[in-house]
Amino acid sequence: MAQIIKVQKGTKDILPQDMAVWHKMEAAALEIFTRAGYKEIRTPIFEATELFQRGVGDTTDIVNKEMYTFEKSERSLTLRPENTAGVVRSYIENGMHRLSAPVKLWYKGPMFRYERPQAGRQRQFHQVGVEMFGIEDPSADAEAILLALNYLKKLGLPNLSVELNTLGCANCRKEFRALLIETLRPHYDKLCDDCKERFEKNPLRLLDCKVESCKEIFALPEVQQVIQSDYTCPDCSLHFERLKNYLDNLGVNYTVNKLLVRGLDYYNRTVFEIKSENLGSQNAVCGGGRYDTLVSNLGGESTPAIGWAMGMERLAALLPQSEEEKLDVYVVSDNKLEAIKLTERLRALNYNVDFDMAGKKFSKQLEKAAKSAHFAIILGEYEINGEYLTLKNLDTSTQTQFPLVNLSDFETHTYKFISTNSSEWLQSKLSMLASGFVM
Repeated sequence: MAQIIKVQKGTKDILPQDMAVWHKMEAAALEIFTRAGYKEIRTPIFEATELFQRGVGDTTDIVNKEMYTFEKSERSLTLRPENTAGVVRSYIENGMHRLSAPVKLWYKGPMFRYERPQAGRQRQFHQVGVEMFGIEDPSADAEAILLALNYLKKLGLPNLSVELNTLGCANCRKEFRALLIETLRPHYDKLCDDCKERFEKNPLRLLDCKVESCKEIFALPEVQQVIQSDYTCPDCSLHFERLKNYLDNLGVNYTVNKLLVRGLDYYNRTVFEIKSENLGSQNAVCGGGRYDTLVSNLGGESTPAIGWAMGMERLAALLPQSEEEKLDVYVVSDNKLEAIKLTERLRALNYNVDFDMAGKKFSKQLEKAAKSAHFAIILGEYEINGEYLTLKNLDTSTQTQFPLVNLSDFETHTYKFISTNSSEWLQSKLSMLASGFVM
């Protein structure tokens, strides 16, 4: 026997019994984002490696350690580790800057990072996210945060909290950067290897470190004094105060977290996370912020922008598993030709219908029907010869029999049968039936 090939480490099959939750997440995204004027965009799953080096930043763990990069025809290509850079590339390449602002886009799909698999985090994972281009006013920041909360509320997620911070602009970060380096230099030898590597290149990234020994250093009074200082310029301070005012008036509860910097180099001014208490230590379900320089860094015109992304595996872990949806009707018959003819006609009338193809006995077919459908149509030789159908309500174990000339009779008799047996489940289906389908 040939050796079984198994799924690769860090990847998972999304099985049929799991799909109800995924469909729920995708349907909620389409509903909530469309209602807010966002249009779906789908970008390729691989891009030029340079896009992520320039966009995400060459000091990030994503670029340095986690990208799936391969050479093809002397070109370096990378499976996308995140989707903001790809959406920005598409925004520039397709001339979306000529559209009236704001340009609102949303996406869903797989991302790829080579990292240690853990609960809710895989090497191939899925994200849903939004990007908004062209608005500098903090009303865009407020809408982005509110949109994320509305989406999570639509999914029914409880115990959510919002954390905010402002990173300021490149100019007002210079003084803070220099002061942070000076304050941390005496503790350099105690920093983890990653923080030592970031120390000169991007010291703000140190604040995102999860290593306990580094967190102890950042908790020192002299370091906290620097972290908690207000280093932002007047324009950035005003932007942040106006954002908080928007959120206050919208009834959004939040806390300001000065250690919140996010893990990507392109962020400026507003950064935020939404967390769930139900996920333990890795509790962020949404992360995002403003990236006003990314479009110009990738060759476009200077364009303010903001966005966020959510890991769909993490969301799925928080959602209750739904029961597998049953079929409307299961056709029970020994005559496969007549069964498939009836099945196809009922499917054309918007019923979810299946029949037995495996040649099971009548009793076994009825057992399967009871597990997989709300109603069974019994189509034996008696029914076929007499042009009758036997309709069984599998929820109540009652049944009726009626002559059938065409499928418009099915609508009439099913409606009476359902009404008589006090079952409301199929009545919404009946309005969709049309007459004229002759057996």
